Amino acid sequence: MAGAAGRSGRRPKPVAQKQLAGNPGKRALNTSAPDFGQVTNIDCPDWMGEFGRALWEHVVPMLCGQKVLSAADVQNIEVYCDAYDRFRLAREEVRTKGVTVLGAQGGVVKNPAATVVKESVAVMATYGGMLGLDPSSRQRLTGKTKDPGQANPFGALLNG
Repeated sequence: MAGAAGRSGRRPKPVAQKQLAGNPGKRALNTSAPDFGQVTNIDCPDWMGEFGRALWEHVVPMLCGQKVLSAADVQNIEVYCDAYDRFRLAREEVRTKGVTVLGAQGGVVKNPAATVVKESVAVMATYGGMLGLDPSSRQRLTGKTKDPGQANPFGALLNG
């Protein structure tokens, strides 16, 4: 049943993003949405692997600097960095042992690490999109311009 429970279509922009953009749609904003608080700095979990930790130390400061990471997003960045760690480990396994390996029965089978690579990439794509870490997601993140007429050439006419 398409469109069930009002969840079909594009994900709505968070209210804060709409406000930063000057509410271009001029629709009523949901001011009763929960605010989970902005995260300005967070340490990488101790259990994170080497590759995931390196990514964490690269990405988290950028997200915090852009003020887009909230307390509710922390588990998303954990999953993202952990998936990257698994991706790198599995990718190395495929590189050293090949795409196929000998199976338990002695026949050639697909290297299970190749499946881990594929699954990790899917998780990274999903969670990276949630965090605005891919080009199309970044296009949806907008900030307020210095001059309201600057974003729209006709804005100066409308603002008088």
